[in-house]
Amino acid sequence: MGVDSDGTEEPGWDVDPEDEQGAAVVAALGRQLRAWREAAGLRPADFGAAIQYGEDQVRKVESGKRIPRPEYLDRADEVLNAGGRISAMKADLEQVRYPKKVRDLAKLERQAVEISVYSTHVVHGLLQTADHARALFEMRQPAYSQDEVERYTAARVARQSVFSRTPAPTISFVHEASALCRPIGGTMVWRSQLERLLELGQLRHVTLQVMPNSREAHPGMDGGIEILKFGDGTAVGRSEGAFNGRPVSDPKQLRVLDLRYGIIRAEALTPRESRAFIEELLGET
Repeated sequence: MGVDSDGTEEPGWDVDPEDEQGAAVVAALGRQLRAWREAAGLRPADFGAAIQYGEDQVRKVESGKRIPRPEYLDRADEVLNAGGRISAMKADLEQVRYPKKVRDLAKLERQAVEISVYSTHVVHGLLQTADHARALFEMRQPAYSQDEVERYTAARVARQSVFSRTPAPTISFVHEASALCRPIGGTMVWRSQLERLLELGQLRHVTLQVMPNSREAHPGMDGGIEILKFGDGTAVGRSEGAFNGRPVSDPKQLRVLDLRYGIIRAEALTPRESRAFIEELLGET
């Protein structure tokens, strides 16, 4: 996140000017916050002190240049005696506080009744701990700013609400063993990540398998695969090694991805064997 010049925590992230929907929502919210503050007879500096944020940050939020964090709205609601009407804005803010491409993906994942994933060189985003995800974003080149690292990390973790959805989707993962052996973020982060995999693998609607390095070849050698199926019978899929990496929804193309994923699952260790493999890795750390 970062720290403001007066030592208080920054209230959120900068607005992406190319995200027209997000910018419009944040601007409207900012205008409402300013109206509430002015009606209460508070100057930006006094209001900032009351909610424990700097004056500059208050002005940025009210001008629509900054996306406030949920607790910012809760504190504003309390100080301005809004009776929950400002806190209620969190529902609108939740739709735009993360980058648009992440929001679009998360929306599809929330709608899916079946999610199938084959991952190659990294643990899939839905399975990553916050520390693991942060370490990956910090390795990106050209380098992300720390603000961007925190925003993308928060967005990735937010997507994981798919595991607690009701009704629960059927979720299947196959991971290359090599992806689980690299201690990204250091030993403690790696251990926590392995423990997270074991925890999620126990969920009844989640199947987690490992592709052992001993398999000489399989249909996923060209790259990862993701397939999302929806309740109306439609689906969307993508693979780095098929159809130029573009998302596809044509039934004929989806059958190709389904076929490849089915063979990959058959070639991988069983869920029980995969759990034992991860437990052995954990024991070696």
